Amino acid sequence: MSLAEVRPIAPVQRIGSISPRVAYVAATVVMAALIVAGFALSIATWTPAAVIALLLVAITAGWISGGAMTATLGLMSEPAHASRVPDDWSPSEKTAILVTLCGEDPKPLARHLKALRRALNTVGLGQTTQIFVLSDTSGGTKIAAEETAFEDLRVDGTLLYRRRLINAGRKPGNIADWLSKHGADFSYMLVLDADSRMSPQRIRNLIWQIASRPGLGLLQAGISLVPGTTRFGRYQRVAARLLSRNFGRGFAAWTGDSGNYWGHNAIMRTAAFKEAASLPNLSGPAPFGGIVLSHDFIEAAWMRRAGWSISLDPDTSGSAEEAPQSVSEFHRRDRRWCQGNLQHIRLLFEPGLCLISRMHLVSGIVSYLAAPIWLTLIVLIATGAVPVNGSAALLLVLIALLLPKLCAMADWLGRARTKRRRLVALRALSAELVLSSVIAPLVMVRHTMSVLSICLGRDCGWKSPRLPQMRVPDGLPEAVVGVALLTLVWATNASATLWLTPVLIPLCAAPLIVRALDAPV
Repeated sequence: MSLAEVRPIAPVQRIGSISPRVAYVAATVVMAALIVAGFALSIATWTPAAVIALLLVAITAGWISGGAMTATLGLMSEPAHASRVPDDWSPSEKTAILVTLCGEDPKPLARHLKALRRALNTVGLGQTTQIFVLSDTSGGTKIAAEETAFEDLRVDGTLLYRRRLINAGRKPGNIADWLSKHGADFSYMLVLDADSRMSPQRIRNLIWQIASRPGLGLLQAGISLVPGTTRFGRYQRVAARLLSRNFGRGFAAWTGDSGNYWGHNAIMRTAAFKEAASLPNLSGPAPFGGIVLSHDFIEAAWMRRAGWSISLDPDTSGSAEEAPQSVSEFHRRDRRWCQGNLQHIRLLFEPGLCLISRMHLVSGIVSYLAAPIWLTLIVLIATGAVPVNGSAALLLVLIALLLPKLCAMADWLGRARTKRRRLVALRALSAELVLSSVIAPLVMVRHTMSVLSICLGRDCGWKSPRLPQMRVPDGLPEAVVGVALLTLVWATNASATLWLTPVLIPLCAAPLIVRALDAPV
């Protein structure tokens, strides 16, 4: 298949004859090189530990620089508004809306799908869309509740409900099973999770976009978060609202037709997915072997390798999902993502993959390896094992970490038309900066624990059941690490204690912080 030319969804102005992708890569390399050079120049004495530290800095410098340059490109991009669908347009081909379910509460989903079916009818999609609920739920009580919740909707034709008896392949296997039985009847498939929410207008827009672009295999919609019920849930929603718009535009600009897939809230061409997205089973036992947990990145890479375009529409209107409402739920989900992303190490050098697809895999891997790397660097520098002079490298790192927030602030302030709205935006961005700085050390410790657990061969499974009798008090591991780090630094290099304060205080106070974040609002 020849790849049809696809217009970028969030174009940026070309810099002379340089494309956004080339500009992004060049700027990322320059910033990463500056960070590495700054660190190298600050090393007072070269030792084996200093060489190791320099290599660790080099690994993470590219990752944080890439994030900074993505946000910078976002500022240069056109606003991410959904393309307007012609009023007289109606789809000529059928779309399946696939909702995957595995043990979640079915009642809210049933209410949402009932309302969605009525709304789809009102926007002219009544005859060309079909809702499928694909369940992998187990356990007698949960199965009975699920069947009861969907029974009336199944009888009146609102949706088709199917629960597999054998959950082979988990979510990808569930969709593959649907493809084998129903895929030939639908040109497009829109994949949603049980906690996904999409408006009928946004669904119509996605169908129109993919129908208008013959070479497009998958179109990922930007995703916002539904209102939270706890302080932690509210923080995540505010952070997403503030940062996602600008960052998404930049990401869409440089990835172009080699974007990524986030597992839900995306429409794809059924033939493209069926042709290209057969997932490999990794040899050997879990956690590095077995079924690929983070399947979405691989499905996108496989489809791109087959010649289909993968694009992001960064507009978040009419597209949302729920976020974990407690810190423990967030860590539980993150542990599964960590294992899935580290499995990608074994797929990095698969033949035929697009370079940008490999970059997505590397970015996902480094997003978790960064935590143990940063913790190691903190220990090496704070204890004096790697003596450094000056703060140029630290300043460059801080700039790279702050750029996404500063660009988001510039974007919001540029759109605020009144002084009051600008003050609200500044207050929200300031609060997000403070909270993210407090939470970052806690996430660093948990990511480090997850990576170590995986390296020790511990498999987290898939949505493994909770074990209350084995549950560690929330915030205790972080507090233990904080006290140990404080003791180590005080014993070896007490003068470094002060500059470690932004890390030590959140860690030592982690139980109190977690309790405050988990409080309902």
